[in-house]
This record gives sequence, C-alpha cells and structure tokens, in this order.
Amino acid sequence: MKLAIIVSVMASSALQVACAETATLQVSDGTGMQPKLSPPHTTLIPTVNIAPARGWPQGVAPRAAPDLRVVAFATGLNHPRWLTVLPNGDVLVAESNAPDRPDDGTGLKGFIMKLVMKRAGASTPSANRITLLRDSHGTGVADIRTVLLEGLNSPFGMALVGTDLYVADTDALLRFPYATGQTRITTLGVVVARLPAGTINHHWTKNVLASEDGSKLFVTIGSNSNIGENGMAAEAERAAIWEVDISSGTHRIFASGLRNPNGLAWAPGGALWTVVNERDEFGSDLVPDYLTSVRDGGFYGWPYSYFGDHVDARVDPPRPDKVAKAAIPDYALGPHTASLGLAASAGTTLPARFAKGMFVSQHGSWNRRPLSGYQVLFVPFDGARPSGAAPLTVLTGFLDDQGRAFGRPVGVAIDGQGALLVADDVGDVIWRVSAAQ
Repeated sequence: MKLAIIVSVMASSALQVACAETATLQVSDGTGMQPKLSPPHTTLIPTVNIAPARGWPQGVAPRAAPDLRVVAFATGLNHPRWLTVLPNGDVLVAESNAPDRPDDGTGLKGFIMKLVMKRAGASTPSANRITLLRDSHGTGVADIRTVLLEGLNSPFGMALVGTDLYVADTDALLRFPYATGQTRITTLGVVVARLPAGTINHHWTKNVLASEDGSKLFVTIGSNSNIGENGMAAEAERAAIWEVDISSGTHRIFASGLRNPNGLAWAPGGALWTVVNERDEFGSDLVPDYLTSVRDGGFYGWPYSYFGDHVDARVDPPRPDKVAKAAIPDYALGPHTASLGLAASAGTTLPARFAKGMFVSQHGSWNRRPLSGYQVLFVPFDGARPSGAAPLTVLTGFLDDQGRAFGRPVGVAIDGQGALLVADDVGDVIWRVSAAQ
C-alpha cells in the first residue's frame, strides 16, 4: 500500500511537470501542403494534456457545419472503432479496444500513460466483435442490430471481396464466408496471413482495404514504439503498409517508414492514400500528422526523420541513407491531432463543396497543450490530389467548455445514401452527417 502511494505521488508530480510545455504555433500553422515546423522541444517527462472522457449528456450532439445535419445512427455500442458499409447498405462496426500488452508501457512513464489512457476512456476491455447495423426503412437511423461476428481478437479493419469478408484482428488477417443480407456468421475464420503483434504491440490497430481488382489486400501495421526505443528488431515489418496476395496469403512491404497508418482510401485515378499518426514527445508543435498518397516502395521517414529530411536526433543510431530517401507527405493535418479515419468522398450526397476530396477524423491529442483534433475535417482535392486549400470543418463539438470529451471520432465511411458515418468510441455512438435539407 505504501509503495502504491509513493508511485501515485511520483506520477502526480510528473504529470504536473509534463503540463508546463505549451504550443507556440496554431494548429493551422501545421496544416496544409507546406506546414510550419518549429524547432523540437523535448522534456524529461512528455507533455500530457488529455481530455477526460465524459460521454454525451441527453440531448447533446456534435455540431455540424452550416447546411449539414447530424443525428445518431446508432447508440449504446461498446467502444466502436471502425466502419465498413456493405453493398446492400448494411453497416459493419468493429467494437474493439487494445489487446493485453504486458510489455508495452513499463516503468514510470508507462504507468503515467496508462493513467492517461484510462482518463481518456481507452482502457475498457475489448468487446472483440463486429456488429451489423441496418436502416431497413431508409430513415437515417439503424433499426436492426445483430452481432455478425464475435470472439475476435481486437478487430479493426474489414473488407468485403466477392463472397468473402476479411477482418483484420490485431494478430491475423481472417477470411469468413459472407452472403448478401446475412446477419450472423458462425463459421470459423480462416487465417490468410499472420500480422505482427506480441507482448508489446504498441500500435495494435490493423486496417485493411481491397485492391480495385480484388486480388490484393492492403494492411496497415503501426510501429511498436514512438521512435524505435524498443530496438529496431521489434519493428520488423512494422510502421508499414503490407500488400497481401489473397490467393496465397503471401505479403510484401508496399510502403514503409509510416509510424502509425490507419485510414486507407482510393483516390480518383487509382492511387492509394493513407492518414498517419506521427511521433510524440517532441513538443506541442511537432510533428504534424498527415494525409499522403502511398507510393509502391516509398519510405516516409520514420523513425529517422519527419516530413522528408527533418532529422529526429533522438533516434540512435542515425540513418542518413534512409533520411535521404524519405518522401515528403502530401498534406499535413496538424500536430498531435491523432488523425485516424479516412474516406474518399465518391458517392457522397453532401453539399457540392464536399464532392471531391477526403474526409478525415481526428481522434484528439494527449501530447499537446492546448488540445488539438477532436473533429472531422474534409480535405478538398483538385483531381487526384489535394487542392492546397485549407481543410473544411465537418463536425466539431466533441469537447465541453471544460476540456472534457463528450466523444472522440474514429472511423468514417460513406453510407448507402451518400451520408457520412462517424464512429465515436468515447460516446459509443455512430453519428450520421447528411445534407440539411
């Protein structure tokens, strides 16, 4: 008991120290095609500024941009993280949280981070299921809910290819038979490929997107640390996007140096795009998360550099040869915004300004003072690339006036009627954004 009190006091003191550092730039300075990159600001204890999880009071909802309307498509879920819309309009929701990771976050810093994540609502046991939601009357609200799959292992990404449903658990890519309209799958999944996991498994989420011809699956694999502090052997085939051959299960590294890629989408013209969580503990102004096209064989800097050739001197040993090859991301999304969800606007029935581009959800910061993220944005495109314009606000109001989180947006998807669905893992809601009329 005495030891627990001492540790608690030490953690409290460390948190107070961690609150001292603050941003000198606006989030908008670190957003766009040419973000401002201030000098690094490192501290012994990282900046900790979390929005405690509150949940949505009765009658309160996010704020939609002018000429948009937001309603709850489904409520009472259990930590809904990711979304997939099936061709018949059914919506699949991965209700999921982190798996057991006994060797992740050890020591005093790890103890502090576990306290932080608990306050943020990210420490609940994983439901380990995929729920099917159906709006059978076309009202914009789900009236049918069933458990499609259960007994999974921290599931996240989902993709339907023909009559096969692929699910990315934290440690394996699985295949299940699926028939149109099916509301329950009891068949055991077939392992298509094993995915990096283990007792650290720092970035545990694995997303999946099918190639346009259905022959390949692209799988996101986050890093096993912040900046390689667990040794690069622990990062084998991580911080990458895999290309998996569906027929054989073999894979290759499609792109690397991506600290924590999550959302995946196809842009007009067939290019693969992703959103990436960049590194922490470099000060409130660094490093911007980003949206980027993904080149076959491309290297994007992590952990040796960021935004091209900006060297991270904390990484030992350095790799100037890697830095020289690092690609510059296409579009910065602000520092510590935790940009996770990504959906191309193709098929949307939202107003015309949202017709060409990408929707991005920002789960929100813990390592920035003041807070950043906690919103859904739209990045306008000109053809197959960002236009260079500032992002448009889609959904805000996830924080109360005391800095507590009503909710935190994660996965985004376009539904069968062209509205935008947003998974909220703190509010346990799926929000639906449509044109106001």
